[in-house]
Amino acid sequence: MVPVSSLIMMAVCALLGFAVPLALSWWLVRKYKVRPAVILIGAGVFVVFALVLESAVHQVVLKGPGGQAILGNTWYYALYGGLMAGLFEETGRFLSMKYLLKKEPSDALTGAAYGVGHGGAEMILVFGFTMVSNLVLSVMINTGQAESILSSAPGEAREQIAAQFAQLQELRAGTLLTGVWERLSALILHVGLSLMVWTAVRKGGRWLWLFPAAILLHSLVDACAVVLVKNADMLVVELIVFALAVAIGTAGFMLARNLSRNDTV
Repeated sequence: MVPVSSLIMMAVCALLGFAVPLALSWWLVRKYKVRPAVILIGAGVFVVFALVLESAVHQVVLKGPGGQAILGNTWYYALYGGLMAGLFEETGRFLSMKYLLKKEPSDALTGAAYGVGHGGAEMILVFGFTMVSNLVLSVMINTGQAESILSSAPGEAREQIAAQFAQLQELRAGTLLTGVWERLSALILHVGLSLMVWTAVRKGGRWLWLFPAAILLHSLVDACAVVLVKNADMLVVELIVFALAVAIGTAGFMLARNLSRNDTV
């Protein structure tokens, strides 16, 4: 059985997974008159560059000759995963800001709104829908439907489903709450990185170094998270990731705050 406290927290997490990015988007559009297209472009770029293109590369690399070596070594996997996330997401960010947002105002609000779209899409698709799925499966476990699902599943899938059911029964409310914290850290990180890349695009010239810096910072945070998960308590991991996200978010804001609506690309 999945504890009632876990079921309640899954419902809360699912609600927050959808409500936080949607509320931030509404606030930016309503209060600051940001065009919804900016937020939607950020969301679309996440889907295309992270969920489609990056995932396609993972399928090739991790199922290739060197895949087991990467998956079997924490450091290799951390470096590989961090670098891929940084390259794909920051390149998508740069290209979309350069060509799709070239007519938008050059102030920091545009960069922040893009970051809300990018990080918000990740929060909804990776976290919100996962929590909904977990909640549905947990209710099925508690209502005695697990056995019928397992008996009707094919042999290979049966083991995976059984493992998922076991994980859900061991999942506790505190762990789920940590997941919300992780997603908020990621959202702050994406806003900060977006502001850095937006500054690189809008100021150009000597400011272009911010684009490769964003790739490296994104890679660093992701790689650190992978390594820390294997070697530290989850609370410590989330504290460190949150601190890095806030530092990058603050740096992005400071870099972008002097952008003017009159700047041109």
